[in-house]
Amino acid sequence: MKFHDYYKTLGVAKDATQEQIQKAYRKLARKYHPDANKSAGAQDRFKEVNEAYEVLRDPEKRKKYDTLGQNWKNGQDFTPPPGFEGAFQFGGDGGGSFSDFFEAIFGGMGGFQSAGGRGRTMARKGRDLESSIDLTLDEIVRCGKKHVEFDVVEQGSGGGSVRKRRSLDVTIPAGITGGSRIRLSGQGGQGLGGGPGGDLYLKVRLLPYPPFSVEGQDLLTQVDISPWKAALGGSVTVRTLEGEASVKIPAGTRGGQTLRLRGKGLPKKNNERGDILVSIRIVTPKQLTPKQKELYEALRDEEQ
Repeated sequence: MKFHDYYKTLGVAKDATQEQIQKAYRKLARKYHPDANKSAGAQDRFKEVNEAYEVLRDPEKRKKYDTLGQNWKNGQDFTPPPGFEGAFQFGGDGGGSFSDFFEAIFGGMGGFQSAGGRGRTMARKGRDLESSIDLTLDEIVRCGKKHVEFDVVEQGSGGGSVRKRRSLDVTIPAGITGGSRIRLSGQGGQGLGGGPGGDLYLKVRLLPYPPFSVEGQDLLTQVDISPWKAALGGSVTVRTLEGEASVKIPAGTRGGQTLRLRGKGLPKKNNERGDILVSIRIVTPKQLTPKQKELYEALRDEEQ
């Protein structure tokens, strides 16, 4: 077999820093990535770059490789010295098939599975990805399914970004609200070497839904009442997610007081629901009828 000069493959000096090695790898991986380069030989070059980086990225493995290769040049006929075969246990983040040279030196690596008899492919879980999903309060309450299409930016093997269009039917779980994340197992980046796919996390963005604001699983709203209803008591109609409901106003209600509609908020994980919190605002009429004016004057005189 032929000796592989991994420094030459990455185009770096033998005393290159880890930062220089990583920078060179990312540049070459982006250049020869199969998704970006369809020319003949690009895929083979991409595999060579990954193989070189697998060795040189780890200081300990790089040191052992340097010891092995100090008397060899790229392309020379090479036979592994006794004791080197299977000496290293690899578990890096690279992927793809490796050369006979690599297998002869690093044979028997833990975490690798045979791939067609030539080279080895690492079984590795795909990357976790993140996107967003826009939901209304109605959709959260129904806990049904929603068809979503979105772009996901995956990080390629070379460190570059690859944008892909995804389409999924997402089941809305109970207990979520704005800022929550929905985890979709196995819907993330594709696994390598037969490994499982990564997970996809969808961050929930709540769409505006007047007259409500959201606090945890509770909904906040406001109603206006007249001074006489606040003083004498009565009832007021409040909007809910299922329609309208009547709320009792106790006599002597003050402005800013909060009334509670239990079980009318957003679903919780325990199959219960939050509440609707109704803030009371007392509003004085801008124009009074003659009768109203007379009654207000009577109240004023009563206080004197």
